[in-house]
Amino acid sequence: MDGKLTQMNQRRLDKLYQRLAKHSRGLLGYPINQSYDYSDLYRFLEFSINNIGDPFQPTNYQVNTHDFEREVLEQFRRLTHGSEDDFWGYVTNGGTEGNMYGLFLARELLPQGIVYYSEDTHYSVAKTLRLLHVRSIMIRSQKNGEMDYADLYETIKLHRDAPPIVFANIGTTMKGAVDNIGTVQKIFSDLAVSDRYIHCDAALSGMILPFVDEPQAFTFAEGADSISISGHKMIGSPLPCGVALARRANVNRIARSVEYVGILDTTLTGSRSGFSPLVLWHAFKTLGLPGLRDMVHGALDTAEYAVQRMREHDIPAWRHKNSVTVVFPRPSDAVIHKWQIAPHRDVGHVIIMPNVTKKQIDALVADLTKDHYKRVS
Repeated sequence: MDGKLTQMNQRRLDKLYQRLAKHSRGLLGYPINQSYDYSDLYRFLEFSINNIGDPFQPTNYQVNTHDFEREVLEQFRRLTHGSEDDFWGYVTNGGTEGNMYGLFLARELLPQGIVYYSEDTHYSVAKTLRLLHVRSIMIRSQKNGEMDYADLYETIKLHRDAPPIVFANIGTTMKGAVDNIGTVQKIFSDLAVSDRYIHCDAALSGMILPFVDEPQAFTFAEGADSISISGHKMIGSPLPCGVALARRANVNRIARSVEYVGILDTTLTGSRSGFSPLVLWHAFKTLGLPGLRDMVHGALDTAEYAVQRMREHDIPAWRHKNSVTVVFPRPSDAVIHKWQIAPHRDVGHVIIMPNVTKKQIDALVADLTKDHYKRVS
């Protein structure tokens, strides 16, 4: 064996490349920014980089990028207004892991607590709650996707013996709705709740709201106890990744020392990608905060363009404030397949990432218009 692929297997890879290239061009329904170039980092794929354990602690396994990971986390600390003295985090495999970490922390801090989450919460959260064996109650959603606060108030009131753990959506999956954590805190205050916890799922909007003039609240300074943000969404990455962010005091209460690797066990996973922190670091260094701001505003402008173009053709499209998620009536299966539109019940959406162009929007609107008039004729 010479360690080389056969011609047949090489052809399979060539076909795979062509297929992925084709489908990437029409990807509008899912929040993936494909506008990036990480060729500076390719040489690091030669190494088995493993960021095992706490990124703020030394470890016996030295083939890691913990120092770059800490720089990435410092950027997120500033974006989420975390306290220098009470901030902790790590680079995850994606938003789901970040949400799981936040709920894990909440369960350990409030073992008798009940998790409250809305109907519009990401599907993975129900699975996480089963894995963690946490008591939970689903709260009704408003029509716009935001949590029904009257239902939350009454439900917490009925279970005042159990500390509330509120899972807040900072941009729901289908409609981009942001739950109002100020209102949640007022509910706590009105019910005289002392032991409580708020986790913010800011998978997409966590890299939008820091760059707009009038952001909805989601930061540590505004009441969050933990936050999950994705890296492969607005920033863009060839590998799914994200960050779990938390208050250090809460993390310290669950930390355990592991002699085998000579480091504290504070994360959910053992081995972690050491390449993903390099990707996020590269993005921060090459774009800078001004570049990220321009990228976000460009996507928001294109999202508003999409709404207006659809409305011009009698398609009742809409989006929330500071959202790149454009919602409209569910189209035909053919249009869903062509543009990889994400459907749910009677609606569909496209998510306008930085790589999406107005030319693509025009082509989509043409297909939606044909689809619309076929249905009404």
